Amino acid sequence: MRIAVIGAGAVGGAMAALLARAGHEVEVAARGEHLDAIIDRGIHLTGAWGEHTALVEAGEKLEGAAELVIVATKAQDAVQAITENASMLRGVPVVIVQNGLDSITNAKRASPRSDVVGALATFASSYLSPGEITVTTAGPTYVGVAAGTSDLPARYATRTIAEAMPVSVVANFAGAQWTKLVINQVNALPAITGLSVQQVVAIGALRRIMTASMRENVLIGLRTGIAFEPLQGLGPKGLRLFSAMPLSLGQALPRLLSARIGATPNPGSTLQSIRRGQPTEIDYLNGAVVRAAEAIGESAPVNAALVELVHEVEGRGEFFTPAEVSERVTPSFTPR
Repeated sequence: MRIAVIGAGAVGGAMAALLARAGHEVEVAARGEHLDAIIDRGIHLTGAWGEHTALVEAGEKLEGAAELVIVATKAQDAVQAITENASMLRGVPVVIVQNGLDSITNAKRASPRSDVVGALATFASSYLSPGEITVTTAGPTYVGVAAGTSDLPARYATRTIAEAMPVSVVANFAGAQWTKLVINQVNALPAITGLSVQQVVAIGALRRIMTASMRENVLIGLRTGIAFEPLQGLGPKGLRLFSAMPLSLGQALPRLLSARIGATPNPGSTLQSIRRGQPTEIDYLNGAVVRAAEAIGESAPVNAALVELVHEVEGRGEFFTPAEVSERVTPSFTPR
């Protein structure tokens, strides 16, 4: 099958390489030095799913028609990327592999003639340097569609992607997005401090803040009426229990997520963006919790503080020390 991947970074690059290894004809859209490296020597994939160099077609925009399109840009770049490639997406199933809550809505608006499928990648991947991608932790990708729409496009995409990597359809995709948002809470503090996820979780004060941001995330989701979908060992019963725990006990959750990542230092996707001098998607991660809280007349002060600190790091180009972060963020959230 001919498959196109828009955004061949840490996640998209890994998927493109794996799909090419499975025998598919793959074209990618990328930018800058990364594009030059892919054209010159392909995508070199290493890590949890083995080593492979995928020689793929590459350009700034898609040039050929595809039978399946995967969009794996950062959330803030998705609409522009889809618009730029709109002529190649009409009538084609489009899989949006993205964090946050708005991926399907935004993609549908940008490409109304496409069957849009949402996807959540739970594997950890790093874009090390141009043309170099490593998967630090293996994990499945979950696909689904907006509530009330046919799941046939999701099943079509699943059958194809499953030839290259673990993937499955989830019926409650909105619930899965909210559960993934809890998991993505590991991203902000590494971006603020320059430390890996594992280093952040090992520091008590930072771990307490991360726990508070996760609990805030869960409480806002529950008050919004979300039924959290089981994902990576997190399920509705456990998350509801976590939301009622004191922070001292709740810290078991970030410890668990850190342990699952493994020993290889994981910077998280937000820190990777900062190290490359690119805008982060923090407004679609912790910022999504803040907006969801505002929509129901509440606030999410811990997540709001983390968003502000990430933007400060983006602006000044310097990280904060753990002590400075502790001074700026109060790790508490009092349910009404």
